[in-house]
Amino acid sequence: MPDVRELARLVCGVDEAGRGPIAGPVFAAAVILDPRQPIAGLKDSKLLAPRRRETLAIEIRRHARAWAVASATVEEIDRLNILQATLLAMRRAVEQLEVVPDQALIDGNRCPRLSCAVRAVVGGDRSVPQISAASILAKTTRDAEMLRLHRQYPQYGLDRHKGYPTPEHLALLERHGVCDIHRRSFAPVRRLIAA
Repeated sequence: MPDVRELARLVCGVDEAGRGPIAGPVFAAAVILDPRQPIAGLKDSKLLAPRRRETLAIEIRRHARAWAVASATVEEIDRLNILQATLLAMRRAVEQLEVVPDQALIDGNRCPRLSCAVRAVVGGDRSVPQISAASILAKTTRDAEMLRLHRQYPQYGLDRHKGYPTPEHLALLERHGVCDIHRRSFAPVRRLIAA
């Protein structure tokens, strides 16, 4: 049985998905797990097969004490830079939680400004269950958004590379040109615009 003090202390994990791609928004999720309803198999979303990620995302939404997912747009990424846009998405996710956390644990080495205590945890998506849960929600939500954008812009093959600068995506970008979903501040896109 968990300690009463542990139940009373609300810790949320925060992680992002989509810093590296050259297309689409960056997403962040915040999750407060419920110690009375543990979720087996939580780990860094990048270490999970897509189907397992989807199954865990459903469990997290069903059993977490609170969760929220937020994003920063391509325009915000280009205006602020990717780091600041990521921190903005993280802040939005924490602010959308239905329960106010006592502390936020952020994956990585930079923290957004929050109204609660905040601590960066390098490699937290592999070592902190709350952050692992957040990484899964951020990744599955972003993947779903990239599939939606693929239906709108099928010529870029977003369903396969999810906006990352793969050789295929770069070749299609060169063939079809830059569109609204591309991050103009990122070097491969910027070079094409300049050319």
